[in-house]
Amino acid sequence: MSTPVQPSGLASARSFLFVPGQRPERFGKALASGADAVILDLEDAVPLTSKDDARTAIAMAWTNLTGPERARLLVRINPAGTPWHAQDLALLQQLVGLGAVMLPKAESSRAIADIARVCPGLPVLPLLESAEGFAQLDDIARAPQVLRLGLGHIDLQADIGMACGPDEAELAPARWALVTVTRRARLAPAVDGVTTATNDASALLRDTQRSRRFGFGAKLCIHPNQVAGVHQGFAPTETERDWAERVLAAEAEAGGGAFSVDGKMVDAPVLALARQWLARAASPV
Repeated sequence: MSTPVQPSGLASARSFLFVPGQRPERFGKALASGADAVILDLEDAVPLTSKDDARTAIAMAWTNLTGPERARLLVRINPAGTPWHAQDLALLQQLVGLGAVMLPKAESSRAIADIARVCPGLPVLPLLESAEGFAQLDDIARAPQVLRLGLGHIDLQADIGMACGPDEAELAPARWALVTVTRRARLAPAVDGVTTATNDASALLRDTQRSRRFGFGAKLCIHPNQVAGVHQGFAPTETERDWAERVLAAEAEAGGGAFSVDGKMVDAPVLALARQWLARAASPV
């Protein structure tokens, strides 16, 4: 019998901000950025010669973090099969109160089961970044302790040999696969990939609104100035909030009977959407 995954506020996080693991002076700044979650990175942001330094920096910084701060943190470890993976797992065992672990290049449920064996109850967020990962998507989603799925679309393009246009229309099948498998596996909403333009607010907003339309619930960030834009992109518009409020008001007035809003019949899925939008509107931007 598998160990139940520990309760995690990261299930509702909208923004996941990366910070290099070897830069402990940035940890506090990242936590103060307004990001719902912060990812201490041991993988791509860390030079190969600095992996040990990054693990040491995280371990030393851990004693100065509060419980609520630790719960907002993830550690992105190195992929299974790399020379640093086992040492990364050993570090995770020391990080009491860690919110979750992010597994990049996720390509098998076995790698996730290994994490669950070493760190019982620790939520896992696998990043899908390869054709093989998508081939194993159903098994990965149902692996022990998986909380949410994430899209690493930059690596995915390189793995497949894609050349996406600015709107990334070529990635629509990958995004659709992630959100539908997420729903089938009853996971928290999936996390979309980064926007590489760190100083283009309009591009970030367009990307985030696309994420929301697909059914993602969060987005990866590579710079603190992207956090507010991500929160804005996932928030309902003023028109949507007004509609949702009118739907719930009409429901209360109907007293359990059939009713319509704006000339359209309201049923259970519409009510669920209205409540979802108002819940998102209540989240701080």
